[in-house]
Amino acid sequence: MDYKPVPTVAIVILNWNGQKFLAQFLPSVIKYSDGCAIYVVDNQSTDNSLLFLKEHFPEIKLIVHPQNLGFCAGYNEALRQIKVDYYVLLNSDVEVTSGWVTPVISLMEAQPAIAACQPKIKSYYQPTFFEYAGAGGGLLDRYGYPFCRGRLFQTLEEDHNQYNDVVPVFWASGACLFVRATAYQQTDGLETAFFAHMEEIDLCWRLQNIGYQVMYCGQSTVFHVGGGTLPATNPRKTFLNFRNGLALLYKNLGSSNFYLILMARLLLDWIAALKFLLGGQPADFRAVLKAHWAVWQNRKYWQQKRAEQKQTKAKNLSGYYKGSIVWDYFVRQKRSYPELEKNKF
Repeated sequence: MDYKPVPTVAIVILNWNGQKFLAQFLPSVIKYSDGCAIYVVDNQSTDNSLLFLKEHFPEIKLIVHPQNLGFCAGYNEALRQIKVDYYVLLNSDVEVTSGWVTPVISLMEAQPAIAACQPKIKSYYQPTFFEYAGAGGGLLDRYGYPFCRGRLFQTLEEDHNQYNDVVPVFWASGACLFVRATAYQQTDGLETAFFAHMEEIDLCWRLQNIGYQVMYCGQSTVFHVGGGTLPATNPRKTFLNFRNGLALLYKNLGSSNFYLILMARLLLDWIAALKFLLGGQPADFRAVLKAHWAVWQNRKYWQQKRAEQKQTKAKNLSGYYKGSIVWDYFVRQKRSYPELEKNKF
């Protein structure tokens, strides 16, 4: 009988001034992650994170960046130094549960085409509900707007075991992202120009474009605080989401109807900006305009990235919704994934 070595797994937590979360959630990671190496990558924290880790968790491996590289470059630089079969990119504000690693790694070991996978992600503060960042697996509509099984915009479903399945999805959440190390390095990791937000969607799109699968595994569960670094109402977050959402299309969209879809996305973003303005959020209104200007200023970079992928476009993308989630949610009043038209996937 052929001997198959046990896969090596590294759980990697990127930290920036997150001593509070490390103290609260690192014990669960240590308790429930037998056989995994655990790393904390520090992005030039100015709190007492490093001293705290050295004093209270000396068994944790530390990688210290001399400056804040952001989420994407911070992970890329650290993961180049870690030699394992699988990385688990884990937010510092995630509580893991017993047996959370094994089902996902077993699934990925059984199917080498799977490059990335996420567990069920539920809300730490409302444990019976799904959490915004990932929920029951990430999906994307034709205009580049992300949503999830279990979460459409700000509407969250309660967990009634409806997503205890194992299915292909468009993107796996960066809050708890299992990724095959060889595939991660093959695609050069996360897009550093994104800095943070939607970087996992871009990575998963690129992975699908070169033939890999992205999966959701409902046999594993974690609980996510969410908004731990930037609150939901932060204009900086609005800027990053709108800039990166538009850049996502520039980079990865196929040539068919490229400009038509891009123009429709711009129009929808402008409507969102006007809604911010009328809703008394002028800073978020300005953030959308700044986001579009930033993409335009850097258009040559995004066009080059797009050109690099022209020969690797996948014809059929899992978890790609041919409809408009904006139209379905705000006009047709669809409030949950089961209400969407299945023939549009």
